[in-house]
Amino acid sequence: MTTKVTAMTYGGWKSPITSQLATESSVSLQELHVDKAKGNQGAVYWSELRFDEGGRYVICSRTKDKGDITEWTPKDFNARTRVHEYGGGAFFVHDAVVYFSNFVDQRLYMQSSPSDSPRPLTPDNCGWRYSDGQYNTVLKRIFCVREDHSLVEKGEGKEAVNTIVCINPDTQEQQILASGCDFYSCPRVSADGSTIAWVQWNHPNMPWDDTELWVAELDISGDDIKADSTRKMAGGKGVSIMYPNWTSDNELLYISDQSDWWNLYHLTADGKHVNLHAANKELGSPQWVFADYPYDLDTKGRVVTSYGNEFAVLDLKTRDYRVVATGFTSHGHIGFLPDSGLVYCTAGSPTHFPCLISVDVDVTQVTVLKESRSVPVDKGYLSVPEEISWPTGKDQVSHGYFYPPKNKDMEGVAGTLPPLLVRIHGGPTSQFSNVLSLGNQYFTSRGVAVLCVNYRGSTGYGRSYRHLLYKNWGIYDIDDCCSGATYLADKGLVDRNKLCIDGGSAGGYTTLAVLAFKDVFKAGASLYGVADLTSLANDTHKFESRYIDQLVAPSESMEIWSERSPINHTDSFNCPIVLFQGDEDKIVLPNQAEMMFNAVKKKGIPCAYVLYKGEQHGFRKAENIQKTLDGELYFFGRVFGFEPADKKGELEIVNL
Repeated sequence: MTTKVTAMTYGGWKSPITSQLATESSVSLQELHVDKAKGNQGAVYWSELRFDEGGRYVICSRTKDKGDITEWTPKDFNARTRVHEYGGGAFFVHDAVVYFSNFVDQRLYMQSSPSDSPRPLTPDNCGWRYSDGQYNTVLKRIFCVREDHSLVEKGEGKEAVNTIVCINPDTQEQQILASGCDFYSCPRVSADGSTIAWVQWNHPNMPWDDTELWVAELDISGDDIKADSTRKMAGGKGVSIMYPNWTSDNELLYISDQSDWWNLYHLTADGKHVNLHAANKELGSPQWVFADYPYDLDTKGRVVTSYGNEFAVLDLKTRDYRVVATGFTSHGHIGFLPDSGLVYCTAGSPTHFPCLISVDVDVTQVTVLKESRSVPVDKGYLSVPEEISWPTGKDQVSHGYFYPPKNKDMEGVAGTLPPLLVRIHGGPTSQFSNVLSLGNQYFTSRGVAVLCVNYRGSTGYGRSYRHLLYKNWGIYDIDDCCSGATYLADKGLVDRNKLCIDGGSAGGYTTLAVLAFKDVFKAGASLYGVADLTSLANDTHKFESRYIDQLVAPSESMEIWSERSPINHTDSFNCPIVLFQGDEDKIVLPNQAEMMFNAVKKKGIPCAYVLYKGEQHGFRKAENIQKTLDGELYFFGRVFGFEPADKKGELEIVNL
């Protein structure tokens, strides 16, 4: 039985993938932990970002033998930390007890059961934030990263102070174990409680630049480090170290990019650093957030890894590498239950929403435990992306995913081509994956093609590619966006007169820079994007306060910051722009969007500005995500002359 297909203007197709569908009955699966304490092995815990609850983070759990999902976080709590502002590492578990950071007061709490009220473990009103914690059974202590904002809040300091601390959960006393560096992550104590390992780095480095792996011997209580025992084990200039972990034999594993790719290394008892699986694939991604472990191990010397998102089991002794076919193309947040063969992780694919799965690696049995979305979508409305590469500046190559328009009920009018929306990821050191996203399908099912660009500087292609953007932000990224769009237009796949672009955060900067410095796109949408690099450097938080030194130029060369700031080049701005912004954004302050809007409006160019009350950096409220999707489509429709079938998202557009 065939379905009648209707010819309609690209962009005006009617689609069941509404903005409401993109957020309702959906969550974003965040970090994951398994309870490895004896007697409670088998439970997996994860956190959910719930858009329909105003962006609240809720911790959930499920036992190995029961299918019921239990919610832990009470309604008046939000399991989210603000360390580095981006957070992550907001909770951990031990022996059926959940420890978590609460967003409102940033205190660390413990919760003994889902029905119990959380009990605070840290003092109130002291400006301390906590992340990336671990409970050690031998020492009965909590080890975590602490970020102290007390002096900043009093106006007596410019930056927060980051340390690694030990917390006694019984007395709530805290002891600083490592200090003096600008940043710390991944404090992990060996199984016997004798040694702690961590990663540290200093300005102007980011955690994917030059970082170091350190270890120190702990005293018998765990509250202090033995004298003269602290030593660097790996990393330094030109090397990024991340995610150390201990074997049951008290030997260290860690990830390093010394081979140009993030690979897994084993620091053996005799002091050798062994690359366990040398591959031109990345294991892990930049630590914008804490606690996204891309590997985990059991007590039998087996490690489950996700090289290039390939799910595999690696034997520490033989170095045998066995791929396990899960049916998914992306895997993250890995947790291995000791001695069981059972692994939990998040997973996704071009035709499957992100979900929580369990994998029995001994028999290759895969079970879906929790889907991020409960609403089924007919595959006839889904555009499956093609991974493409194209030539760009300096005789180099850029990469991305191309999504052609797809709707089983619609086709374009004969003789016409679809508009193209080029999408720019944040970071800028980040990466688009091919996992199913209704944000992309919202556009493709309406007749708008999408290109997700992994420009030079993106993760997933090795350290050399990742660092091509250094000193070239505002050059290489915009070149790659323009060359990608013209590449598809030259192939006759999209209408070169209907090219538009959008991006959030650093992607918003690239969007604004493209429109200010190039004449390729006809419209753009910036979500909490950077308009003024000088304001960003002066106003942003500690974690990124020196990032511009790497991406653009050191502060001594501020004239380069000015040259590459879109706000200073509105004279060359010649196409419409819509800006979406949260009024509580501490990373890119609202005044940047306001300045850009006022400048473009003054020039007489069609533009719109939407300010969301109560939103931070990255929108988390369902109604605002919906309004942004509908608003973008409405704005592009007004510019390109098509009318969205939904007739939603009307914005006040000035100068149109």
